[in-house]
Amino acid sequence: MDKFIKATLIFLISGFYTVSYAAGLIKDELAEALKTRHLEKPPVNNKYDYNDTKRIPIRLSVIADIESEKELKEGQTIVFRVLEDVWYKGKCFAKKGELVYATVETVISSGMNGIPASIIFSDFKFNNIENNQLIDTYEKFGQDRSLWVYPLKWALTILPPTGTLTNFIKGGHAKLKTREVVEIYYFPNW
Repeated sequence: MDKFIKATLIFLISGFYTVSYAAGLIKDELAEALKTRHLEKPPVNNKYDYNDTKRIPIRLSVIADIESEKELKEGQTIVFRVLEDVWYKGKCFAKKGELVYATVETVISSGMNGIPASIIFSDFKFNNIENNQLIDTYEKFGQDRSLWVYPLKWALTILPPTGTLTNFIKGGHAKLKTREVVEIYYFPNW
């Protein structure tokens, strides 16, 4: 029995040594690629007073319909149009018809049990407004069908297989039409 334990320990130790040696031979390709690439640091806002809550809404609309979250990719640029002039203290910060570029930050597809799809837009670029003066994320949801799917699911649990069939009901797609108004906020005193 003693020989068996010794043989097992020797086998395990030699196995750990081999695995640790092999792990040293594997190179991280992503880390190597990032070493040679110049990465930009994100802007840091050191001059701020977030106690001031004065905000000005900026009304936007997308210039082309987005039929579904499936036609978008994360990192893609989407073009919006300013719907009305934005004035503060006699100065126009955004003119009607001006084009504004935003980035698709996150795309979430619809899920089972009626969970809706979602698209998050961020990093809106204006000509006369600094990025640190904006709350510039906007999220568009699809139809939330879970509000009626879950009660239906629980009502059908008395008939054993029928309650689980509601798992296959998916939520709605996230759509954005040109007639819909997207509102983001400009904080002039930040």
